[in-house]
Amino acid sequence: GKRRIVIPCLGHFKEEYEKVSKLYMNNKIRTTRYTLLNFLPRNLFEQFHRIANLYFLFLVVLNWVPLVEAFQKEITMLPLVGVLTIIAVKDGLEDYSRYKMDKQINNLITKVYSR
Repeated sequence: GKRRIVIPCLGHFKEEYEKVSKLYMNNKIRTTRYTLLNFLPRNLFEQFHRIANLYFLFLVVLNWVPLVEAFQKEITMLPLVGVLTIIAVKDGLEDYSRYKMDKQINNLITKVYSR
C-alpha cells in the first residue's frame, strides 16, 4: 500500500504547537524491559530476587572464607554462573522478540479520522 505523510501547515502557530506538543508523550508502544545499557545490571538485580540464586551466592561467598572452604572456589561458582548465564540469555531473547513486535506494531499503517 501507499503511505502518506501529513505535515500540518501551522503558520504562526508553530511555536505554540511545539510548546504544547512537548507536554505530551508519543503513542509508541514499548513493552521491552531492557536497553543495551541497562541489560546486565537490571537482569542481575532481577535474578538475585530469587531465593535460590541468593542461596548459591551465599555458598560462593562462604567458600571464599578459608576456614569454611569445602571445595575449590571456582567449582562453587560454576552452578551460579551457569544458571545466571542461561537465564540472562533467555531473558535477552525474550526481550528482543518483544522489541521486534513493538517495532512491527509501531510501524503499522493506521487510519486517521478527520471531519
